[in-house]
Amino acid sequence: MFAHNKRLQYTVRVGECNPGLANLMLEQFGGPQGELAAAMRYFTQAVAEDDPGRRDMLYDIATEELSHLEVIGNIVVMLNKGSKAALAEGVDQAGELYRKINGAGNDSHVTQLLYGAGAPLTNSGGVPWTAAYIDTIGEPTADLRSNIAAEARAKIVYERLINLTDDAGVKEALGFLMTREIAHQKSFEKALYAIQPNFPPGKMPGQPAFTSVYFNMSQGGPEVQGPWNEGGDWTVVSDRDQQMAVDGGDGLATVHVTDEERALLDQMAARTMSDPEAEPLTGAELGMGIGQNIVGKNGSTPHP
Repeated sequence: MFAHNKRLQYTVRVGECNPGLANLMLEQFGGPQGELAAAMRYFTQAVAEDDPGRRDMLYDIATEELSHLEVIGNIVVMLNKGSKAALAEGVDQAGELYRKINGAGNDSHVTQLLYGAGAPLTNSGGVPWTAAYIDTIGEPTADLRSNIAAEARAKIVYERLINLTDDAGVKEALGFLMTREIAHQKSFEKALYAIQPNFPPGKMPGQPAFTSVYFNMSQGGPEVQGPWNEGGDWTVVSDRDQQMAVDGGDGLATVHVTDEERALLDQMAARTMSDPEAEPLTGAELGMGIGQNIVGKNGSTPHP
């Protein structure tokens, strides 16, 4: 059961209206790295989680993400306040009104025209929010790693938004939201490492013969080594021949078919076979004026 508190988790203090900045803020409202995507990702994971501790954590963070969605939505609306009424009431000349709502020259005028300077569930480019942003797979050791990455991506977007404004109040609110991404990332990491063992994700351990093999497939320039491909138990394979058919087979795809299937396959192959002796004249060649003096191998003039 949810209950709404009218007080925001963090006070929003916008110094001046800026519809262009408001439009960019939508990236964290209805974008792939935004607060709605985070809330839905963690909420749906919590519903299916069997571990009581992780379930409680996921519900807590999912609900907090909804409070962050509310903070971002209020920032968007406050930044749009100055032009909302002007657009609705038509108090300015067309050119001046367009200048106001166009903000910094991005698509903010579209947002204001279509959504009345509100906070639509779109990203900053106007693309509607979609559940396709949610990449939950139902395995805690995989989902927690995805959650850690999601929080890291959201933090980077907040940093970039902070760099786009000199409004002290907006910076403070965005700084708080950015910091909460760090806290959530820590919680998810702690939860992941509390599962022992947690790597590789899932139950099956993988084939030992290939688990610690590094295939050096990008060659032709400087080779840079590091802990990702040398030391420890890594085996580096650089020889091209040894990178093919590593199972010891011939590297070709085969399938067992019945006699009936084989007969049909042979029939289809015979029907669709290309004649290597043919010299057809194509429509492209006719269009280029080619073909009048072409003579086939048997002395005849080929026809399209």
